[in-house]
Amino acid sequence: MQLIQTIRDKGAAVVIAVIALSLIGFLLMDAKSGNKGAGGFFNSLSSNVGKVDGDPIEKADFDKRVNDAYDMAKQNGNNNVDYNTIREQVWNQAVAEKIFYKEADKLGIDYTSKELSAFLASDEPGNPLLQQPDMVDPATGKLDPVKVAAAISNMKKAKDKQKEAIETQIIEPQKLGSTSQKYFSLLNAAAYYPTWMKERDSANTKSFANISYVNIPFNVISDSTIKVSDDEINDYVAKHKGLFKQEAGRVISYVAFSQKPNGKDTALAMEQVAAQKEKLAADSSPAAFLARNGSSKQFDKDFVWKSKMKGTYKDSIIALPKGGVFGPYLEDGSYNIAKVTDIKQLADSVKCRHILIKIADLKNGQLDKEIRPDSVAKKLIDSIAAAIKGGADFNEMVLKYSDDPGSKGTKGEYNFNYNNNLVDSFYRTVFYEPAGTKKVVLGVDRNNYVGYHYIEVMEQYKFEPAYQVAYYSKDITASPATIAASNLEATKLSAQKNGKEFDAYIAKNGLQKISWPAALKENDFSIGQLPGARSVVKWAFDADPGDVSEVFNIEDQFIVATLDKIQKEGVQDAKTARASVDGVIRQNKKSDIIIKNLGDNPTFEKATSTYKQEVKTAGADSSIVFGSNFIKDFGDEPRVVGAAFNKENQTKVSAPIQGNSGVVLVKVNSIGTKPADTPEAAASIITQKKASLRNQVSAGWFDGLKNQATIKDNRSKYY
Repeated sequence: MQLIQTIRDKGAAVVIAVIALSLIGFLLMDAKSGNKGAGGFFNSLSSNVGKVDGDPIEKADFDKRVNDAYDMAKQNGNNNVDYNTIREQVWNQAVAEKIFYKEADKLGIDYTSKELSAFLASDEPGNPLLQQPDMVDPATGKLDPVKVAAAISNMKKAKDKQKEAIETQIIEPQKLGSTSQKYFSLLNAAAYYPTWMKERDSANTKSFANISYVNIPFNVISDSTIKVSDDEINDYVAKHKGLFKQEAGRVISYVAFSQKPNGKDTALAMEQVAAQKEKLAADSSPAAFLARNGSSKQFDKDFVWKSKMKGTYKDSIIALPKGGVFGPYLEDGSYNIAKVTDIKQLADSVKCRHILIKIADLKNGQLDKEIRPDSVAKKLIDSIAAAIKGGADFNEMVLKYSDDPGSKGTKGEYNFNYNNNLVDSFYRTVFYEPAGTKKVVLGVDRNNYVGYHYIEVMEQYKFEPAYQVAYYSKDITASPATIAASNLEATKLSAQKNGKEFDAYIAKNGLQKISWPAALKENDFSIGQLPGARSVVKWAFDADPGDVSEVFNIEDQFIVATLDKIQKEGVQDAKTARASVDGVIRQNKKSDIIIKNLGDNPTFEKATSTYKQEVKTAGADSSIVFGSNFIKDFGDEPRVVGAAFNKENQTKVSAPIQGNSGVVLVKVNSIGTKPADTPEAAASIITQKKASLRNQVSAGWFDGLKNQATIKDNRSKYY
């Protein structure tokens, strides 16, 4: 079915447009055949990789989605895509879909076939049928209803792979987008700002206070005088368990041994390049010379305009005469020598016209659709060239024969500059040949077509010197000896029997130990900035505390790890929680000391004399309001703001208040009320408040649903 093929070819952008309407924070991954996951041994363990509230995520379906997402990323030019990252994204999406659809079912939110048909018949931007030129009526620029009806009818009759493609690339994205839109509409409609809340908020923002205060900062007491015990941390954690929940995991440390090139490798690369300088200067065939002598750069016969040349040493290179050689020089991790093989005056902008006769359509360099045999195409283009030479109208030839729809409305004419992405033969004709050139060339665009062009170079502009340069290069790479030495050092560390010996060896040999503070989860595939570390994570979950790992070869490093701790699910222990609790307990202890030193009846005089702090005032500009925690020139101090509106503090200094920056004494000078808002201002505040409520709901709705779900993750059994 032509529609399905077009969706496969061009559907990525359409799917992305539809997904923009769907679940926030997740990428939609569809299904495709194949299995890059676990081998056959694991297939007997279970048929699913996890469950959400008892609803399984089937392994076969999961693997298909991962493979398809990986392939799509590759097809879109992301050659550095990480398979583990894709698998994690697909897992998150699969979990999100099950959680979301379960909630939608509870609310009676559905997506019907009538809605799908209406969408496919519409001119909405996300409609994939709009990507089909033959589905659009050229007179109106809109979809042809008769052709749409036929396409929908064909979809309903589709079977097997065609049906699967329709489901995953059209129906599922649109269902998710439509369902989530309805869900968000319900959430937005539920935003309610009751009268009592309006009145309370109004009173809080209209009341203002003027205060005097003394702030005794915590740093008046040295940290070295305060000790925080493990028992104190455990007691604090026990009282605030919700803040210190932890998942099961493993805590490791590791040492990385670099496999990158060292000074000897760098010197060797320079020597190898320098040895070729005179030979390159004398050689008359640069392409063959570079290939024969193992250059890491091939010869590029294209010219580079003087103003467009890049690189640190470009000025030295363009100063050379034809045949001149410069170098060796270091740039972009390689040693290079450059030889100017030719210099020309070339235009950087051209006007030309052409006629394209296709042989075939290509996709990623492979045949997608044969248009006509090569011999037929060549005969036709030669006939067109002969007809034009004999006086035939060029535009009539374009309209009748050209397979380039983009130039049919311009009489086959184009304006190009030097950086246009043109096929090689076309590019060299219009820029390197003189104006007036008329020529037939074979053109290959690996992502679109192969075919013959009849080209006429009409005009050329903006001439300047252009240089053809041969670069002989050697990348600076680690030698086998360098890698072997690094591996040997890693092997010596790996031979240590336990964590104690591991640490002793590190200290003795001056190695750097990296202690990763965050506990690894069972399905992690990276450790901080160390990607591709799945093998280390799997080892950690099979190891006992104190075990030393074998040598792992990861990226350009050898890694040796030791297991520091097995972290159990529950609440953090004192060692884990200390980093976040120590400062809080320390402040509490300092606060107790300061308050004790101020005595039973603290006064400003006592505070200023004991701790040499001055009395300050705030709120004279009516900026201290009950609805805000912030005090100008002081900071975020909610407890102090609360004391500022306590009328008891008008007649005496407040009791000491433990604030965010120190212990504070407050005296209320006055409390006043601002004038009521105008009706317009009041309406604007209500609008802003409702918008804020909607934003809060939008930001937290999914986490709320997820926290209520029971999620079982079995991926570590397979991957």
